[in-house]
Amino acid sequence: MGIKSIKLAIFSVVFFFFLVNIVEAQLSPILDKKFNLVGEHSQEIQYFLMESRLLNYALNGTCIGTDIFRLRLKCVPAKISGKGGDEYTCVKFTIQHGNASEVSIPALENWTYIFNNKGINEKGQVFGIDHSKFENIVDSNGNVLSADKAYHVYNTFIDFHSFCNVFADSTSEGNGIQDLNKIGQKIVHAAAFSEPPVNLGSNVAEGSYFKNGEITLEFKGLSLVNGKQCALVGYDSGESSFKMIIKPAPDIQVTTVGSSHYMGDIYIDLKTKWVQKVTMEEFVISETTIPMQPNTINAIIERNIIIRNVSEKEFFSN
Repeated sequence: MGIKSIKLAIFSVVFFFFLVNIVEAQLSPILDKKFNLVGEHSQEIQYFLMESRLLNYALNGTCIGTDIFRLRLKCVPAKISGKGGDEYTCVKFTIQHGNASEVSIPALENWTYIFNNKGINEKGQVFGIDHSKFENIVDSNGNVLSADKAYHVYNTFIDFHSFCNVFADSTSEGNGIQDLNKIGQKIVHAAAFSEPPVNLGSNVAEGSYFKNGEITLEFKGLSLVNGKQCALVGYDSGESSFKMIIKPAPDIQVTTVGSSHYMGDIYIDLKTKWVQKVTMEEFVISETTIPMQPNTINAIIERNIIIRNVSEKEFFSN
């Protein structure tokens, strides 16, 4: 190597470290500053697309079935709607089993409800979501959904509000996202170890529950979604457990117990405070006992969820 080449190599290395120092000097004040992740949402209509994939595995690890639940949800803030809370409209809900064609749920098309941010109302309904809408659900082909499929349809709405409202909005009591103001901070959320009821009409009986583990929120950093500067907040449920009591017929009770661990990220627009994106992965192991059957049924399930805040044009396309 010639003298000129050696000098050029040395200059390149020195220049590289010089640039690194400049970048670090510029980033440090930004990454070390305080951020406000909560506040009143901007008064603009929001459009969300949500996809929830449920994968069933055999005990040997083979995927034996996939169900995809797709939701189109429109939100009109309370100050625009003039209602007692944010007004949500399920514009469309579809289900796809494996490679089969999608089927829609006619009863949920353009169904509107007011989100109840107080949790459970006097009827025992979470977030004010009417249980009766999920009784005897029929798809667009005229087929009645099984009890477990109907529950997953209902649970799609619960998942949406859990991520976009419970985790992404401030809490009135206990720790919440309002306590995260610097990157790297981590808190145990007020919903940790909570045990919300999951009974649903006549299909899922009282006594059913989902018990969260030690739910944590972590301010992981900054990101860019939809061209907007967002806070990146990670959540982790810890070791969770559940019990589901399903009554497919008046004299038959099927009980499922198991464990769950879910985790993911929430991207919150620092300016408007609206969630721009949510990801989730959940792993579920369960055991089901059926009357008059000698053996229990074991199941391994993986769930993947993505929620995207989209433009009105994309929302109504396709």
